[in-house]
Amino acid sequence: MERVILHSDLNNFYASVECLYNPKLKGKPVAVCGRVEERHGIVLAKNTLAKKCGVKTGEAIWQARLKCPDLVIVPPNFDRYLKFSKLAREIYCDYTDQVESFGLDECWLDVTGSLLLFGSGEKIAQTIRKRIKAELGITVSIGVSFNKIFAKLGSDLKKPDAVTVITQENFKQKVWPLPVEDLLYVGPSTCKKLRSIGIFTIGDLAKTDVKLLGEYFGKNGVMLWSFANGQDQSRVSNIEATHTIKSIGNSMTMPRDLVCDEDVKVALYVLCDSVAARLREYNFYCTTVQISLRDNDLYWYERQGKLNFPTCSSTEILSRAFELYKANHKNNKPLRSVGVRACGLVSADTTQLSMSPDFVNMEKWQKIEGVVDKLRYRFGHHSIMRGILFADRNLSGANPKDEHIIHPVSFFNGF
Repeated sequence: MERVILHSDLNNFYASVECLYNPKLKGKPVAVCGRVEERHGIVLAKNTLAKKCGVKTGEAIWQARLKCPDLVIVPPNFDRYLKFSKLAREIYCDYTDQVESFGLDECWLDVTGSLLLFGSGEKIAQTIRKRIKAELGITVSIGVSFNKIFAKLGSDLKKPDAVTVITQENFKQKVWPLPVEDLLYVGPSTCKKLRSIGIFTIGDLAKTDVKLLGEYFGKNGVMLWSFANGQDQSRVSNIEATHTIKSIGNSMTMPRDLVCDEDVKVALYVLCDSVAARLREYNFYCTTVQISLRDNDLYWYERQGKLNFPTCSSTEILSRAFELYKANHKNNKPLRSVGVRACGLVSADTTQLSMSPDFVNMEKWQKIEGVVDKLRYRFGHHSIMRGILFADRNLSGANPKDEHIIHPVSFFNGF
């Protein structure tokens, strides 16, 4: 049976939520920006009116104001965005338990098993679209297709408040004429390389000799060729799936690019705090730390390293994670997303003791962090924080342990 995959994209999500909380913003060009008090703060999101003025995500506030003098700048409020993201996912879960997050504003849904209950994929998408608008007051664009890549592409084709269906029968007409950079994971660097060998559209990519792509791009070229030809077989994660815990991790797409070591350290602290707290919650120690890094050209890689002792201390995990970052991130490109994973898990009850100073120091930190867990449980996650996290609250304001925002990198390794 052919799969039916939906991809939902909440339109102008941050800006739309801000307009709900402040109706006076409606009808005005709005941009949600980090570091609003500084001219070099960047645009995190914008509404349709700002987009029509040429405002782009990622550019500096001063650049946006040159294009749109009437632009209204508002600071981000991630608690609000998280709330609406969760409300949207609750609606999705009324139709399937196979829901995979792609940031706060996007999700894939596999509704193959729901067709007899709710009708065709297009009908389910239209129902969800209407419910999001009626119940949440924002709009969503949804792509419907037979795989994740084309479903994602479909959600980008018509905005806002629309449903696009891409089928086995029509994808060559709908998808192939599109610019090659519209294909998921074709970043600026890859696009430039593809153009250099005469590949300008997705159709060009699909018709290129796969052996040639393999020679130029390795396995990633073969993968992109298969995407262009509708051969993506990657699965939508089941949020209710239960399995033996082999590792514990978190990753985040950052609200702005990480441009220096201090930025990366703040992001790693946030993630390591989350991972360590979950290790303690499940009574595990880890023996290995793994980091995953994705730069602003969407090049992704991961590295891992052993720990001197099994631990559930965020301080120890952070130290190893930062060492891995410094040893491996040599090109100095800004980072878009970061992940930390604790691997090689062992029961905390079976860990051997040691009298070495390093082990004693680690034990001390684990006890301190256990107390921090209790304080956060009682008074809230942000009731107690490390001083370094106040350097940039846009980077450190997330609570990935409870929010647990997952970004799919499992089926894509390399760009």
